[in-house]
Amino acid sequence: MTPETPVRPRPARADDAFLPNILGASPKMQRILRLVSRVAATESTVLLLGESGTGKELIARSIHVQSRRSAGPFVPVNLGAIPETLMESELFGHARGAFTGATGERRGLIEAADRGTLFLDEVGDMPQQSQVKLLRVLENGEVRRVGDDAARRVDVRVVAATHRDLLAQIQAGRFREDLYYRLNVVQIELPPLRERREDIGLLASYFLERAARREIRGPMTFSTDAAALLERYDFPGNVRELENAVDHAVAVAEGLVVRPEDLPGSIRAPRLLPRPSAGAVFTAGTVTTPGAAPAGDESARDEWSLADVEREHIRRVLARHRGNATYAARQLGISRTTLWRKLRQYGLSRTG
Repeated sequence: MTPETPVRPRPARADDAFLPNILGASPKMQRILRLVSRVAATESTVLLLGESGTGKELIARSIHVQSRRSAGPFVPVNLGAIPETLMESELFGHARGAFTGATGERRGLIEAADRGTLFLDEVGDMPQQSQVKLLRVLENGEVRRVGDDAARRVDVRVVAATHRDLLAQIQAGRFREDLYYRLNVVQIELPPLRERREDIGLLASYFLERAARREIRGPMTFSTDAAALLERYDFPGNVRELENAVDHAVAVAEGLVVRPEDLPGSIRAPRLLPRPSAGAVFTAGTVTTPGAAPAGDESARDEWSLADVEREHIRRVLARHRGNATYAARQLGISRTTLWRKLRQYGLSRTG
């Protein structure tokens, strides 16, 4: 397989309809999908890093369905949603009489994942006592139920995920260093959606088709303005927020075309403010529009949209670095590719 070959996760069963959600045309996602395909063929423990909503569970499922364990169970566990008092019973199971209310034996989620994959989401939220017991599972392949003297053999592959900085957690004494190295055999970091804007249109179209089919609507499309709004929005909630935004649009749209007014207010808001026309003139430190008040005037700046603010900030940073795209992108906290795209979007040149 060459580096240029687009990668699509291989569905193992007909019910793996979630896999299109992680398709991506961006170079970053293509590299990740190639890595996922290689890692899936191994038995290595995988640690997924990334902001909430970037699709860590989808990547974990993709690893599972492409692995030799695809016929076995995939057991997702959100550790952040389990009360600390129930954590050990949920994960490791319990024996009869282990505590008040334990009227019978119960296997835990680790045993439920035997011969399959255990996905531990938000592993950074795991209590330290449970961390010790998980480490034993990873080291010995054995699980001991709460209140039971016998250890049981389990054959489980672990994929863990977190949005937290585990190294900082280790320094703060909240996460075990030995467990971190057991989990971090292969590390995959998922980029936020704002760093792979090329994928927004692809994902939005998929979500639109799925939502329209679910709501028994005809084939739906985005208007040009609605598509532009989606592609310019930063999506702090990442793919999950995009999916919710499209579901919202399908629910409120009157026809088969999604228009700007059908999108959530958080996405529409920046476009509700006036912005300079195509005839705007860029001068040192200001943006002026023929017939408008000078941009240096605070009252005029109050009328700028977020896009106007971004356009002017990029222009000023480029001027500061004398048109050096590498230095400008570094200060802006974006890649050079993203900077070039924004220059084309705003009609800017490196020389101002």
